[in-house]
Amino acid sequence: MNRIDAVWLSVDPIDMRLGADRLLARVVQVFDAAQAHQGYLFANARANRIKRRVHNGFGVGCAARRLNLGGFVWPREGSMHTAPLSLTREQFDAVVLGLPWQRLEALKRITHM
Repeated sequence: MNRIDAVWLSVDPIDMRLGADRLLARVVQVFDAAQAHQGYLFANARANRIKRRVHNGFGVGCAARRLNLGGFVWPREGSMHTAPLSLTREQFDAVVLGLPWQRLEALKRITHM
């Protein structure tokens, strides 16, 4: 199991056909460097596919996930989020499942309206 200390999410969509080298170049372009023990998440324009790139200190790994119905909750270009975002472990788990990761704190409590 790879140690992941931080996970970053890129707002800009990518072409899911990118291979390992071009995806690594994209990580460096968007995040300035591929840091050891950090993960980088990208989505396609429709946000129904994501790719995660992880640098474990010795090499890099890539994983992909696709939703057949619906899409991942992803900030869009032109939204208030334009820079890459840092995610907590709980937010990362929600992103991968396609859950509304931005609203995790609000979903933890039930209130009377």
